Amino acid sequence: MKIAKNSVVTIDYTLTDDNGHVIDSSEGQEPLTYLHGAGNIIPGLENTLEGKNTGDAVKVSVPPADGYGEWDEKKITQVSKKQFTGIEKLEVGMEFTVEGDKHDMYVTVTKIEGDKVTVDANYPLAGKTLNFDVTVKNVRAATPDEISHGHIHGPGGHH
Repeated sequence: MKIAKNSVVTIDYTLTDDNGHVIDSSEGQEPLTYLHGAGNIIPGLENTLEGKNTGDAVKVSVPPADGYGEWDEKKITQVSKKQFTGIEKLEVGMEFTVEGDKHDMYVTVTKIEGDKVTVDANYPLAGKTLNFDVTVKNVRAATPDEISHGHIHGPGGHH
């Protein structure tokens, strides 16, 4: 079966940056299983896997626009330290979920100067080219429930 919209795909993968440093990998873990065509993985990888079969190996370099987007200076902001209530010791590198108008955002503390805290709402991989080395382990048709829910059920997904 070829990978197409509404197929459940299982892959082994290694993700590296342009310097060859491993960012993420399924090596030594369960492979990644996702519902193809439901936006469960980044568009650049999903588009590359379209039409592939079990056993196919693919190497693809995904530019930021087809990955996690471009890095955006507008997503850097300063807030008052008082907004971090209940945090005993605020430190650079800490990550928080912030309630937004349309959806939750994730921010990382990048600088602390007195009462001012600089946070970055860019996704950590925004602006980076992502290099994937992928092997397709399995492809099957999604169940009607998986399609209606927009994600897989069973191992590697929602139970």
